[in-house]
Amino acid sequence: MSNEVKQLFANIWQQYLEVTPSAKQVHQLLGNGHDIINDHVAYRTFNLDKVNLDKLAQHLLKLGYRECGEYHFEAKKLYAKHFEHADDTLPKVFISELLVEQLSAQAQQIIKRIVDDIDADAMNDASILYAGRSWDISFKEYQQLASESEYAAWLAAWGFRANHFTVSINHLANYENIEQVNQAIKDGGFELNSSGGEIKGDASVMLEQSSTMADKADVAFTDVTTSIPSCFYEFAKRYPMNDGKLYTGFVAASADKIFESTNN
Repeated sequence: MSNEVKQLFANIWQQYLEVTPSAKQVHQLLGNGHDIINDHVAYRTFNLDKVNLDKLAQHLLKLGYRECGEYHFEAKKLYAKHFEHADDTLPKVFISELLVEQLSAQAQQIIKRIVDDIDADAMNDASILYAGRSWDISFKEYQQLASESEYAAWLAAWGFRANHFTVSINHLANYENIEQVNQAIKDGGFELNSSGGEIKGDASVMLEQSSTMADKADVAFTDVTTSIPSCFYEFAKRYPMNDGKLYTGFVAASADKIFESTNN
């Protein structure tokens, strides 16, 4: 089973690198010849029946993942869950969905057209997790969505793919804390997301997170091809709970700021 999971994440990673070339450079910088353990991978979707969070999660549940936590982001109009595998060397998966009904009628119309264009059968194959975009969208529609929800615009432009991978700082050979990692990232010439501070969270919530700002990559819209934010790389340091085991959940206040790594 875990080989099947590893192959799935290898495919997801390759698709992610295609539009996030900085991730390969950061991976080499932090790994320095050692393996890197992925703390978690994150996905975005819409809460419409055909493509909702549970539709993506079904593929993980079949591979031995279990649902572990839920999160609400009222300002960003999002709901999320995270999933864990019994093999803790496999990444956790964080899936969020946009509460489409909370957007304007115009934005809802664009999103519903997009979802109507998706092959329902494609949603039943695990390859949907690295399928990308299977619908047409204009740059004008992208901008309309972006004026209401950066999340909606990103998803409409990029489709189904990992929004980010996350380095587990706890498993790095050459770094002990998030400050050292952040300094190495900046020294390497990469920009960190400073929304809410470069470090989100602290030991009191048992999780510290930081992230790069998303790369930019060309997207072929129906009316123009232009460069927009793609995906980013995150870094997470986890702290032990009272039982000595590392905390495995997420902190909504921190995740809220991490979402802004794809802001223009």
